[in-house]
Amino acid sequence: MTSMDEYAPIFPVSMAAELAGLHAQTLRQYDRLGLVQAKRTAGQSRRYSMRDVMQLREVAKLSAEGVSLEGIRRVIELENQVDALAARVRELESALAEAVLAQPGRRVFAAGSGGEVERLRAGTRTRKHTEIVVWRPFGNR
Repeated sequence: MTSMDEYAPIFPVSMAAELAGLHAQTLRQYDRLGLVQAKRTAGQSRRYSMRDVMQLREVAKLSAEGVSLEGIRRVIELENQVDALAARVRELESALAEAVLAQPGRRVFAAGSGGEVERLRAGTRTRKHTEIVVWRPFGNR
């Protein structure tokens, strides 16, 4: 099963309004004010994504709590910045991991049977130990 792209603009105003629990005219007003801006089709009709619907619900919640429209705009702006920065951090972590793995001569370590650190050459494996160890608590000898 494939997951839906939450940023895909697929909902017309009427459906987005129903999903968000708002009136369609309210969505148009929020679009004009820049709170939650719909994407436009070639024919200039508005289309909302699931992410937009979630933001519309957040706008309605904040508005019901008495937050001004300017305050709501700022909250949404900051949430979008956090999301963008989190995505960038994931990209950089991935790039760093790839760069570290691609380094020639990187050092590899393993734990020895006595708990000591053993240095290994890249591409080598540790020797498997097949001994059986029996553990007994201190009082049972």
